[in-house]
Amino acid sequence: MDAGTIHAIWTVILFLSMVGIIFWAYSKKQKTRFEEAANLIFADEEENSTSSQLKTGVEK
Repeated sequence: MDAGTIHAIWTVILFLSMVGIIFWAYSKKQKTRFEEAANLIFADEEENSTSSQLKTGVEK
């Protein structure tokens, strides 16, 4: 095998890996999991505002 063949095989392997990752990321099975992860920052803000209200005794 020469270097050109090895590079071609490596390119095909990387391309198939990328296509697999894209299909995994956009599959419907992952949608709820990704939505939960996207909303985690808002859950943290609610928790922080609740704890700051308890400390100061002030409602927003």
